[in-house]
Amino acid sequence: MIRSVVRGIGSALPRRIMTNADFEGIVDTSDEWIVQRTGIRQRHIAGEDETTASLGEAAARAALGNAGLTVDDIDLILVATSTPNNTFPATAVDIQNRLGMRHGFAFDMQAVCSGFVYAITTADLYIRGGLAKRVLVIGAETFSRILDWTDRSTCVLFGDGAGALVLEASEGEGTIADRGILASSLRSDGAHKDKLYVDGGPGTSGKVGHLRMEGREVFKHAVGMITDVIEAAYAGAGVTSDDIDWFVPHQANKRIIDASAKKLGIAEEKVVTTVHLHGNTSAASVPLALSVAVADGRIKKGDLVLLEAMGGGFTWGAVILRW
Repeated sequence: MIRSVVRGIGSALPRRIMTNADFEGIVDTSDEWIVQRTGIRQRHIAGEDETTASLGEAAARAALGNAGLTVDDIDLILVATSTPNNTFPATAVDIQNRLGMRHGFAFDMQAVCSGFVYAITTADLYIRGGLAKRVLVIGAETFSRILDWTDRSTCVLFGDGAGALVLEASEGEGTIADRGILASSLRSDGAHKDKLYVDGGPGTSGKVGHLRMEGREVFKHAVGMITDVIEAAYAGAGVTSDDIDWFVPHQANKRIIDASAKKLGIAEEKVVTTVHLHGNTSAASVPLALSVAVADGRIKKGDLVLLEAMGGGFTWGAVILRW
């Protein structure tokens, strides 16, 4: 049985770090207010010379280096983003060019904060279908460019960054002992669009617009929706929370992360949390958290890892993989 195994991982963050204290002169807020409600202490903000494509390229190069591969070994580049460099062409094609890749194919996926989970699930299908042997999956965002910096309920929450994985086809036995992606579960429900959206776009206003969010409504729906897809992924893989070594959730809000882990019965020490360092980086959130946990030695080869994310739309999904 063909499995999609992680061969390499990498990340990239903008140079500028913006702390909670930096917001005190911009909007009516404080470090205490932000930490208490979100768990966020700082986030990285892209400079004029830093874009979704440049951050994605840097993360991709790091992942290729970690994998011991070159771009010549890649068949497909998938970029999960809601903040592309251009309306078109796809940021994935831009990154393909930046990497000097003159073969294969590349395209973007847009599922907001769930984008990376959607993208690695899609990459897995391409690999298992025989259309690609190795896929470079990137989550990259510059959400700072769609924020309303006068809205204290949203501008303090988001940051910029990128993370990347190289997935590679590998022969498995078809059991839960296999390395690679074991199960995925994806969902969406457009009825919730107005709870988290951007109030612009080329097909409506002709302008980029700003992020708008009903925070209480998002929080209310988040935990139930997250556990729903996780339980479906558990069933697909034939595992339970007791089998999970590491839970790597979307890094949106510390309270949502804690409530989700508690409802699932996952011990606090198994939860990878980086929201205090990066804020909510949307589609870059999960790969950035993975990169941190791999770099510090927590996630090791053979560990069973649960990934989860939820984003505007709503979209939500979960993936279970053995590292």
